[in-house]
Amino acid sequence: MKRNLLVLALVSSLFCACGDDDVTSPANPVVLQNHSKTPHMLELKPEFSDVEIFTLISSEDKLSESPDFVYGSMADGAGLLKNSDGTFTLINNIEADYSIARITLDETFKPVKGEYIVNSDATANTAQCSGSLITPEEHGFGPLYLSGGEWGGSSTNVFVTDPFKSAAAASSAKTLVNFGQWTTENAVVLGKDAFPGKTVALIGDDSHGEAGGQLAMYVSNSAGDLDNGKLYGLKVGDGTVVDNDLIVDQEYDVTFVELNERTYDALNDEAIAKKVMAFNRVEDIDYRKGSGEANREFYFNATGRSQFNDTRTLYGRVYKIVLNENDPTKGTLTLVLDGDNLNGKAKSFHSPDNILVTENYAYIQEDPNGYDNDVTKQHDAYLYQYNLKTGEVKTVLEVDRDAYISGGYGSANDGFGTWELTGMIDISDEIGIEGSFLLIVQAHSWHNDAFLNPDGAGTDENSSDQGSYAVVLKGLER
Repeated sequence: MKRNLLVLALVSSLFCACGDDDVTSPANPVVLQNHSKTPHMLELKPEFSDVEIFTLISSEDKLSESPDFVYGSMADGAGLLKNSDGTFTLINNIEADYSIARITLDETFKPVKGEYIVNSDATANTAQCSGSLITPEEHGFGPLYLSGGEWGGSSTNVFVTDPFKSAAAASSAKTLVNFGQWTTENAVVLGKDAFPGKTVALIGDDSHGEAGGQLAMYVSNSAGDLDNGKLYGLKVGDGTVVDNDLIVDQEYDVTFVELNERTYDALNDEAIAKKVMAFNRVEDIDYRKGSGEANREFYFNATGRSQFNDTRTLYGRVYKIVLNENDPTKGTLTLVLDGDNLNGKAKSFHSPDNILVTENYAYIQEDPNGYDNDVTKQHDAYLYQYNLKTGEVKTVLEVDRDAYISGGYGSANDGFGTWELTGMIDISDEIGIEGSFLLIVQAHSWHNDAFLNPDGAGTDENSSDQGSYAVVLKGLER
């Protein structure tokens, strides 16, 4: 009898699958493969030898629907959206061309079209560095894209861009006044479950002056409001603690003190007066994915610098903050990885820059600043995997300098020998393939006049001739 019931169930299942298109799930049309003529020039470490790398797009590629589009110099922050027709939209900062590009990928995840939606006229020739995407699913509003105006021009603001704005309006852009003017690396809105009914964003200041690189916070008591909130800066303890006082794995009470100024110099003066912590170049920020409690836990990098290292990091550090569930302006700070400790687990750190945080890991990308006084620092840019639960640090891959030199993509002796890893985002859910990530390489020693002024605004003199490329990594844990 049980056997007959099983047969009937199987027959019924097959009948339903054949007779109702909604019951079956079509095969995922995404096919990960090399779509670029540029080799990836990345060397996986033995423990990650099963990870696959595919080159997606580079500055020397010609896209079928926009053959004149150039993937510009120092591509950086990015965000990916899946469209209702099965195609994909990649929003990508082009840092050294002071612009933001939009790249369309077809259903198989092949880049087919590129255009600039914010150009250097709109940004006043200000570099667009890290970026973050806001989506209804994750944040409760959007889609919107935030990018940080860092160096070069006068608009050191947080920019907000509609991912689907017309390319014809590329010469216009909106900035978020109440996020303040900083040497802005990035701004990241916490997930909607972190503080329901509020909008909380973190802002990284990639500065090293007297006020230091600061960590700022924007808070609005209205969900989805990026314009009318208050601005705060991070203060550790009573404000007398400096970066080099921090001890790894020790918790420190922090508060975010309100800041009333909004312009660059005035904000720095106010931050000094209110004892906001001076880090050495706050770079990227990201929060832990998962439940609401996880969303209140975030990580950020200070990349370090050879100036001010008497009180601040030289080689770079990674910090964790856990916010109070009832008040985002209170929490605890923990130094989790210290590149200045030459006997510690982060001893090989050479300028950690961008960071991506998943549910269980942080992926830390390096932009070596060029000072490598210790043998542990004498390597090209690394991608690290940091286990949020165990604290273990592993090196996933390294830029392969020999490969890019032998391939004719630059010289180690031209002053731009060290390449940078950046812009890493988790694209697993969007493309439907678990463990898939986008990673961008700033190929600083790869020069070509054909890369100049890709956004068509301004002149070649306000542009860069360095190349960029993006890869997909398949097989990393989340």
